[in-house]
Amino acid sequence: MEKSTDELMKILNSKKSYNEFFEEEVGELCFSSVADYLEVLLNEKHLKKSDVIRKSNLDKNYAYQIFNGNKLNPSRNKMLMLAFGMGLSLNLPDLYVRSPRDSIIIFGLNKKMSLIDVNESLSDFSFEILG
Repeated sequence: MEKSTDELMKILNSKKSYNEFFEEEVGELCFSSVADYLEVLLNEKHLKKSDVIRKSNLDKNYAYQIFNGNKLNPSRNKMLMLAFGMGLSLNLPDLYVRSPRDSIIIFGLNKKMSLIDVNESLSDFSFEILG
């Protein structure tokens, strides 16, 4: 039976990790892997993988492993770096605005800041940089 979008949102918000949600609800989603979802985003935003990788400051080989589906569980920081490389303005469920570090990341995504600028802000406040 197909779940409503509101029902899926409630389930998503109740989970402690996206992996838990993904594993339980993958049949309800329009993609079957992180790589598939990234491909959807690339197409929607008319982006090239090479440009995203350059802007994300990820190691080229590691990034291509994520895009090709060979790296199944990339870290949160690596996915955030890709989000900056893609110019996304997402408020990801694992980001919490009350967390000073997360609020810097959310601000940077929403303001379309570069990864370098966000890392500088994180460093200015003595937080771990994304990479």
